[in-house]
Amino acid sequence: MNILAFESSCDETAAAVVRDGREILSSAVASQAEMHALYGGVVPEIASRSHIENIVPMADSALAEAGLGKEDVDAVAVTCGPGLIGALLVGVNFAKSAAFALKVPLVPVHHVRGHIAANYLTHPDLEPPFLCLCVSGGTTAIVYVKTYTEMETLGSTRDDAAGECFDKTARVLGIGYPGGAPMDALARQGREDRYDFPRASIREHPLDMSFSGLKTAALNLINRTSQKGEELDLPDFAASFSAAVSDSLVPRVMEAVSDTGCRRVAAAGGVAANTMLRRDLEKACAAGGCRLWLPEIALCGDNAAMIGSQGYYELLAGHTAGMDLNASASLPIEDPWHPES
Repeated sequence: MNILAFESSCDETAAAVVRDGREILSSAVASQAEMHALYGGVVPEIASRSHIENIVPMADSALAEAGLGKEDVDAVAVTCGPGLIGALLVGVNFAKSAAFALKVPLVPVHHVRGHIAANYLTHPDLEPPFLCLCVSGGTTAIVYVKTYTEMETLGSTRDDAAGECFDKTARVLGIGYPGGAPMDALARQGREDRYDFPRASIREHPLDMSFSGLKTAALNLINRTSQKGEELDLPDFAASFSAAVSDSLVPRVMEAVSDTGCRRVAAAGGVAANTMLRRDLEKACAAGGCRLWLPEIALCGDNAAMIGSQGYYELLAGHTAGMDLNASASLPIEDPWHPES
């Protein structure tokens, strides 16, 4: 079964063709990162306009790369939320038009479910149930993947997402946008114990997380150092910051392992590409007798192949939509095929 998939939830316009949920036939991505770097973050209106310009060429490119014609498409899958509402609407409306014209089912996909499914594309042997640490610019959560389409959020951030903290801190440091990659490159050269950053905990909900204090502490350190006329050691700063993020995530994953008895762990999302987080997850899972699956780096960021993978399993479960499908800026992972209108 060939799924033509679209992703436009933030600043990447992506289209892909995925066969049977596991095989990438093509994946085309038009990144807007360079454009938004001028402003230090995503400008929603600019993102939406760029999606409009790029989505038709991306669809054509995905089909051409796959060597397929429009008649070979069995279903159309699209991210319906969460994300920037204007950006989402471009992908949803184009996917609706494509499904209508091709006379094939339209499959709505939750963006974070798509990130989880990136692991299916990397690891043909991975099947639910498993625990997944979902970490990106907009989401930080521990999700219990019970089946391909039945999921439960066990813990999540109370405020900022981990990826958002990386982006905002990197912007203030002036080292680039998005912030994850430059922070990671610096951290690989630095000492993790040079700067003391907080690790927040929520006593009554031990699997929940908070990163606003970490972000504030990092920005305060940057400002204090600047006011004193001193210079930060950027590699040590990045390493210490990354360690604080990892220390806030990995122990909670292992606590979720203890709570559920599920000893199968995966990670997903842009921050899952972080070198220190991957290392610490590998160490913790090895020590705890867990098996770990990590997506390949190229599939950690936003892409349409992951949407096509999850779309396949949503389609098998009967989760399709009509021409009244709407986008939703916020959408629970537990019931994503009924977005608010």
